[in-house]
Amino acid sequence: MRSNDGSRTGGEILVDQLVAHGVGHAFCVPGESYLAALDAFHDSAVTLTVCRQEGGAAMMAEAVGKATGRPGICFVTRGPGATNASPGIHIAMQDSTPMIVFVGQVARDMREREAFQELDYRAVFGSMAKWATEIDDPARIPEIVSRAFHVATNGRPGPVVIALPEDMLTERAVVGDAPPFEPVETWPGLTDMSRLQKMLWAAKRPVVILGGSRWTENAWAATQRFAERFDLPVFTTFRRGHLFDQTHKNYGGDLGIGPNPKLLARVKAADLVLLVGSRMGEMPSQSYTLFEIPQPRQTFVHVHPDINELGRVYRPHLAINASPSAFAAALEGLQAPNEIPWAGEAATAHADYLAYTDKATDVPGAVNLGEIMIWLRGQLSPDDILCNGAGNFSGWLHRFYRLRRFNTFIGPTSGSMGYGVPAAIAMKRLYPERNVFCLAGDGDFLMHGQEFMTAVQYDLPVVIAIVDNGMYGTIRMHQEREYPGRVIATALKNPDFAAYARAFGGFGATVDKTADFASAYEAARASGQPAIIHLKVDPSAITPVTTIEAIRQKALQGK
Repeated sequence: MRSNDGSRTGGEILVDQLVAHGVGHAFCVPGESYLAALDAFHDSAVTLTVCRQEGGAAMMAEAVGKATGRPGICFVTRGPGATNASPGIHIAMQDSTPMIVFVGQVARDMREREAFQELDYRAVFGSMAKWATEIDDPARIPEIVSRAFHVATNGRPGPVVIALPEDMLTERAVVGDAPPFEPVETWPGLTDMSRLQKMLWAAKRPVVILGGSRWTENAWAATQRFAERFDLPVFTTFRRGHLFDQTHKNYGGDLGIGPNPKLLARVKAADLVLLVGSRMGEMPSQSYTLFEIPQPRQTFVHVHPDINELGRVYRPHLAINASPSAFAAALEGLQAPNEIPWAGEAATAHADYLAYTDKATDVPGAVNLGEIMIWLRGQLSPDDILCNGAGNFSGWLHRFYRLRRFNTFIGPTSGSMGYGVPAAIAMKRLYPERNVFCLAGDGDFLMHGQEFMTAVQYDLPVVIAIVDNGMYGTIRMHQEREYPGRVIATALKNPDFAAYARAFGGFGATVDKTADFASAYEAARASGQPAIIHLKVDPSAITPVTTIEAIRQKALQGK
């Protein structure tokens, strides 16, 4: 209850700061350690979504940070609540996503006694977050929260963890609110762009690679115009396919897991690589084999918003410290040469991409996930949002679906399982007017399958397709490569996922053959309920291009 004397509790000050900084949504699992903050939410304009496990809440907040470029907000309780949230914090760090996690803490007079569920949050999250801190004085809440928003968004975005002592949240203070934050854009210098212009004019086979965060729809459009003007082939990095229209004539594919061999050959044969926004980590770099380290053979131009990433792994010939949005705006000033030496390369790259993704590959079993993805790309609207977690199942989505709009895909570049369902729920909470589809694996889904109840509770009609092959498929694939035939700890016995959905109050359907998917999907959408489509796939169909048996046989021959 608000006071009339001008003072506010720490909880009230905290929630008022979120409102001042433009927060519209927050995700939580309630806990007694931050009851005063929960009470302050009661009368606020912030929409609070209660989740079933802190990992789901943190992943929902991370997904909002991905989609908006502004910090996703998560509240969890002390001790096990905080450690349960750690996967979402790790995703935010590896995916360069702005997020702020507020964690309840023991009272100040109990610290360092190992009180009930006490943790040293600076120590626990110090290597996992951009900044981890604790607020001792309610009068400093505006200052520290303002700093958190700036730290989370500026440079390379990432997570901030703030511990909230229980008694600090009930203490009263008189203090003004901080002004609303705005991310600081780092702009490329005129000299940088002049040097880039000269490098492009001297090139014979340049390519562009897009990745990372801090993109905007305006940057997406400006980069597309730049590619058209220079007739450049453009590629995207692992799970960043939404950064370029995949049906565009200049698009050549994604540098994910199992990329088109012709794409890899084209990048290796390039004489100039313009890398924008990405760190070019392990996945897109094909385990750090795509470019020489530290000095790439190609003329290497690296654009990144964080100065610490430039030269960290690859020594660029031209390092440009700029956010992707600012850099994309500066690209408008570059002029293409009168005659383009590489004319036609983009068209060839796009033709190779279409040929690689146009038709589904043959796989064992009656359900062909590639054919389902191709059906979906013809049925879903360009503005529909797709989400996935981690597992081999996602390879079919990345290969055969074609993203056409900015921010229509939300997935973990960190490869964290259990992500797709929370992400889909967060997107439907954020954009209730848009259709949201999630592709999940069987093991992947059950890591946060309880959040399906969150979708039911808030009437969020997401459609989740669960790819059930009865195993942890990615690990089984690696197991067969390294220890062929010695299967252990990867088999799964699964529930009837359609019945699971109905038990939670949603819609459920089972698909045993490819031809049945269309009617199941249409029924799921027509139900107006959160829905699960249980896809029963052959366990042998481990990737779009090989089988479990083929991997095992090859491994045995190599022994």
